[in-house]
Amino acid sequence: MTVHERAEQVRVMFDRIARRYDLMNSLMTGGRHQAWRRVAARIAEPQPGGLALDVATGTGDLALALLAQTPIRGVIGLDFSDGMLKVGREKLGRKDPGGRVKLVIGDALRLPFPDKTFACVTSAFLLRNLADLAQGLAEMRRVTHPGGKVVALEITQPTLPGWSHLFGWYFHRLVPRLGALVSGNREAYTYLPRSVERFLPPAQLSWLMERVGLRDVGYRRLGLGTVTIHAGTA
Repeated sequence: MTVHERAEQVRVMFDRIARRYDLMNSLMTGGRHQAWRRVAARIAEPQPGGLALDVATGTGDLALALLAQTPIRGVIGLDFSDGMLKVGREKLGRKDPGGRVKLVIGDALRLPFPDKTFACVTSAFLLRNLADLAQGLAEMRRVTHPGGKVVALEITQPTLPGWSHLFGWYFHRLVPRLGALVSGNREAYTYLPRSVERFLPPAQLSWLMERVGLRDVGYRRLGLGTVTIHAGTA
């Protein structure tokens, strides 16, 4: 499968689950995904009055967290799924009446912005879906002001004895069944645990972030190790 074909496959999948995406996130995490986004937003630490970019913004939850948790002036939320953006625009009509979040369609591997545009760049649950991870990270660094942070919230495999086995059973067995019931798309929620299983562990992702030019790279594990927030400075 070519890079373009893989990207198109992922885009179509997200279009299909867009209407039930928020509900499934809440069910899968017991509602904790919003708290994780708030932590990621605070870690981004944008300069007051700056502009943030949220890549793969989906329905806009991390963009809204940036508004609530930081002194940012506004947020551009970019996603390549028109279906997700449609749901996001409906949500922002209710939750962002001032219009401080602007949603645009675009490709995370070719961000349509000049160098050094944003005070910070964030993403939630994006990186494991990228056809070219190094290029995606390099693009995020490219459009960040020097000294600004690149922050990524990702699902990870826990390592705690006992808990890792229980989580694996839940993630690989129960989540696809729940996804089929709630979203009508078992395939998407079978892809989810498989994509996490194939993804880099936190230490290796940190190394790759440094390789593309980010500094002071580190990570913080949450949710008993089931999610990790990665951060580096441009």
